[in-house]
Amino acid sequence: MASSDSVTTCLSPAVHYVICELGFEKKDIYDINNIVSENGQVCWQAITEHVCYLESDQSVDYIKSIRALGPVCESVNLHFKSLTKEKFAVQYALWFHWTNYAELFLEVFDVLQYAQSTEVALGLMKLTSCLERALGDVHLLIGKDCPFLLRDLLASEQLAVVFGQVVMDVLRIFVGSPCGLNLRNVLWHGFASPQEIPAKYCAMLLFLTAGLGQLLQTYLLQTKYVLVHRPYVTFIRLEDLDAFPDLNHETLSVAEELLQVSNFVLRTMLPFWMAALTAFKQSRYADCVILLLPQLEAGLRLLFTTTNKCPNRLLTAESSAFYTTFDEEHLIIKPLMNCASCYRSRFHPISRLKKQVLECMKSICLWHELPSVSEEHIQTVEGLEGNTEASTLVLKMAEIHSQLQQYLPCNCCSADDPMNTVATERLLLELCDRHICTLYSPRPVLEVVVVLRKISTQCHQVSEQVIASIKSRYQQWTEKTLRSRQRHNYLRMLNSIKFLSPVLQLILVLITLELVNVHLVCKKNPSDYHQYLKFLKSVLQYTENLVTYTSPEKNKWDETIQLTNKALLKIRKFSDRKLTLLQSAT
Repeated sequence: MASSDSVTTCLSPAVHYVICELGFEKKDIYDINNIVSENGQVCWQAITEHVCYLESDQSVDYIKSIRALGPVCESVNLHFKSLTKEKFAVQYALWFHWTNYAELFLEVFDVLQYAQSTEVALGLMKLTSCLERALGDVHLLIGKDCPFLLRDLLASEQLAVVFGQVVMDVLRIFVGSPCGLNLRNVLWHGFASPQEIPAKYCAMLLFLTAGLGQLLQTYLLQTKYVLVHRPYVTFIRLEDLDAFPDLNHETLSVAEELLQVSNFVLRTMLPFWMAALTAFKQSRYADCVILLLPQLEAGLRLLFTTTNKCPNRLLTAESSAFYTTFDEEHLIIKPLMNCASCYRSRFHPISRLKKQVLECMKSICLWHELPSVSEEHIQTVEGLEGNTEASTLVLKMAEIHSQLQQYLPCNCCSADDPMNTVATERLLLELCDRHICTLYSPRPVLEVVVVLRKISTQCHQVSEQVIASIKSRYQQWTEKTLRSRQRHNYLRMLNSIKFLSPVLQLILVLITLELVNVHLVCKKNPSDYHQYLKFLKSVLQYTENLVTYTSPEKNKWDETIQLTNKALLKIRKFSDRKLTLLQSAT
């Protein structure tokens, strides 16, 4: 971003003319005694008579009005410079109390005495911010909801009732309208450099604020209303905000050096950055933030315009176009934000888990298509005591599945056969089609997903091993190449898959239901989260043991019965305690 040195202004030619030149074209001199009385009473007639209107629709002619008001602003500025702080306080301090921060306006008066450009700009930012809030409080005297935008607030009927329409027109010439000086926006959005803000406009707004206080007092006396100020925002969890280390003198010195060479910092804006550092060193942290926020926006705008090769967007736009500000950037990316709300990543761990679950279920569905010997052969095996136990396990699984019925889509459940593979596959398809946010996943979410993926992987491995073993053993059976012990082991395997298929389906349903509600894990306290993770890892251990017992090397099919029985007891117990994420969602 080499352009940061070459930029001499962020004001477009038209805006630069309005702010820096237009109000200086008329050289008239006005007697301040015609504008304000000796005791500080503002003569609004002497100000409003300079407001010009368009003949076409009687709206404010901002160009003519700014040109006409220029000499008035100069007279007010010279008047303030002629006053001591004590004299200013006597004449005007009372009329700032309506803002609920009279001290600020006395500070701005001090700044005007020295006319240091950066301090004037800072004072103007603070003044306009305080004025906007105070006007919002006045609006609520007779209005219900305070407008969000300053331009809407200044154009409201409520303020026109209190202060008069022509007075509000005067105010809109200085702030709130992109057709006028728009001092608040060009400063707060980081467009104006310190030297581009005439001090006389700051003086005029200080003067107008006092005049508004006088008009408000008259209105309150007439109506018997009482002005109530809205409470300020209070940061109640300061320990959460205290996340950054303190900046020592050495760090601040390094920061000062970086500012001189950084391409993020516009050369014309460097005085703001240096003033922010000074404010920080003096523990004026609010001033530091006020100075930095507009410069953060200006720096990001420079980055945006450089990256997208649109240098003209670095400038203030005309009143008929958008500024490139945080507000506009938000408006531009709103469609993208809408896309993000329904975005479905293909490679996020959550998306990969969904894919794993469906692939595993497809593998299990293949079991019914595998060749097998007749049931009579299985019954003839001596010592096959697991037949009854296998049936018992299927019943236990059916009970657990029945507990889940209330959480499952009605169209995906089979009342007659809850562990039916077709119904289970349809259920998993619907669950995996549900949107789960993946744009940001806190650490607990990712930890849970990692375990769920491992469980799914082990289930798939079991299924693939069963398929491979059945195909291999059946071929050997038909070719009569199995020894006696191998035949018995093959028949035990066929008996075991009667419950292995349902238990794998049950586990897939469970982990998918947990996945759908996975973000609820963040609401668990540390103790419950630890117990939950421990439970998932016990299920993982069960599936890992299944992989071992069903491997060609082990072939421990009878042992899978006791293993499965213990796992089902753990699942049932944990479910009864209502500690699953699925149960947390209800």
